[in-house]
Amino acid sequence: MTRNLPTPDAPMKIGTRGSPLALAQAHETRARLAAAFAIAEDAFEVVVISTTGDRVQDRPLKDLGGKGLFTREIEEALLRGTIDIAVHSMKDMPVEQPAGLTLGCYLPREDVRDAFVSAEPGGVEDLPEGAVVGSSSLRRRAQLLNRRPDLQVVEFRGNVQTRLRKLSEGVARATFLAMAGLNRLGADDVPATPIAPETMLPAVAQGAIGIERRTSDSRTAAMLEAVHHPPTAHRLAAERAFLKALDGSCQTPIAGLAELDGSTLRLRGEILRTDGSQSLDDDRSAPVEDGAALGREMAEALLARAGKGFFDWR
Repeated sequence: MTRNLPTPDAPMKIGTRGSPLALAQAHETRARLAAAFAIAEDAFEVVVISTTGDRVQDRPLKDLGGKGLFTREIEEALLRGTIDIAVHSMKDMPVEQPAGLTLGCYLPREDVRDAFVSAEPGGVEDLPEGAVVGSSSLRRRAQLLNRRPDLQVVEFRGNVQTRLRKLSEGVARATFLAMAGLNRLGADDVPATPIAPETMLPAVAQGAIGIERRTSDSRTAAMLEAVHHPPTAHRLAAERAFLKALDGSCQTPIAGLAELDGSTLRLRGEILRTDGSQSLDDDRSAPVEDGAALGREMAEALLARAGKGFFDWR
């Protein structure tokens, strides 16, 4: 391996989106790889790639086609060979990868919780009747309206900085962000209150970073093995199997969280109508090696309870 390590003259190219959070994740990946092989960080080059989801900010994600909007152009660059690896927020990732690409490396997972963000004290329960809350997530919108159907929810696209600016401009009284993103940005000044998963179950794979590579690239595969975090992989295997069996996309409100307790994996899942009028949930456990099967079984059970047209209702 030492003969094939990247160097400043022949760096490994890391593809990423250009938002501050995406760059923080790419820099974390670079730092972990450099430390694992005791080489300089300038042996890795961060390559910023603009995606459809970044460029189009005036329409909801569901109107643009759902998942894949933040990954497609990066994966095309990976297939062309202009980058060597791609760093993704796993909650943005479709459950299927393009032919020729492999997603098999995960960094240690960050805080999975959502955060209630508002300059005003209190939480969701303290918002006055009819208050305006901003969110671009169908899951968060549905979960919020399930608890507080009196609230008004408006579209709130953009990266963390953009959403905070909109909040300061009075577009909404509150919004939601992922604790993982705030932690990775070191955003201690943001008025954020973590929400327990028991109150708001997070998005599938929230807080996890995945690293994608070309299937045929054996050198990169060997390097990524050194920074791979198996416990995160076990948890995501269950969550993404759950999502896949539900045919999950940005057009369906789905939440899921797997947790490990020794050799046992616990999976909690939730599906909701888009207007929040109905929510179905489940909670199951299985040996960790059966996580993917558990995810599929839970999805099938929830679909059976939901009946035909649950996700299609408007």
